[in-house]
Amino acid sequence: MNKIWKFFQYGYLLVAVICLIEGLIRWNSERERAYIFIGFSIFITLVFFFKRHFRKKVEIRNSKNKT
Repeated sequence: MNKIWKFFQYGYLLVAVICLIEGLIRWNSERERAYIFIGFSIFITLVFFFKRHFRKKVEIRNSKNKT
């Protein structure tokens, strides 16, 4: 199951990149919406790093319990 979550966490980065590109595309036409997309991109990137850190902590704890 852990291997599946490793791949799913990169989905967060994919969504963040899509939001960033969408925000940059809308920058000149819809500035308010562009801010929202860029904000989502930053938030999702932070979620990615938090989840990765937490998953690594759990893996370390589980490996210590097995030995």
